[in-house]
Amino acid sequence: MRLGLPYAAKGQRIGLLGGSFDPPHRGHVHISKAALKRFNLDQVWWLVSPGNPLKPDAPAAMGKRLAACLAISDHPRIKVTDFEAQVGTRYTAQTLEAVFKRRQGARFVWLMGADNLAQFHRWQRWEWIMENVPVGVIARPGDRTSARMSKAAKRYEGFRLRGDQSGILADAVPPAWCFINVPMVDVSSTEIRARGGWER
Repeated sequence: MRLGLPYAAKGQRIGLLGGSFDPPHRGHVHISKAALKRFNLDQVWWLVSPGNPLKPDAPAAMGKRLAACLAISDHPRIKVTDFEAQVGTRYTAQTLEAVFKRRQGARFVWLMGADNLAQFHRWQRWEWIMENVPVGVIARPGDRTSARMSKAAKRYEGFRLRGDQSGILADAVPPAWCFINVPMVDVSSTEIRARGGWER
């Protein structure tokens, strides 16, 4: 199964949600729908990663994860792609450079859960990411305090938009980021795997 980079018209606002999706679950759908609404996005693209450099274990087969993503992403403006596997990028900054080059004219927002913001400074070229694409941070249960006290949050505090400004994030000149609180679905891929609900 191959799912190329979705189409994006010039000026469209696209949220990029990267991850292994191992497995995808209703929480991914929930935050994608929240991002569409709160950040005033036209689409959200799920960038299904071949693997996470910060995680020691390899994920389930790409084809299995893509099929599961397609089955659960029940919204016409949520698109699934294996773009990272197709172009051979391993890190988010590399992926963003490749997406920017292929979809010039679109406006992108990098989406992440608050748990990722808490350890964002461990990502390769994390400062480049913050300074080249607006970042939308979506609160998950139990992650608010550590995220707000994180190295990245402190470093870029002066560039943070208020929650009531979330709708203009895609039009903001980076560095720009916004932290939103949404009613959360308290489920994670790790918990699903631990319960034996997903075989690799």
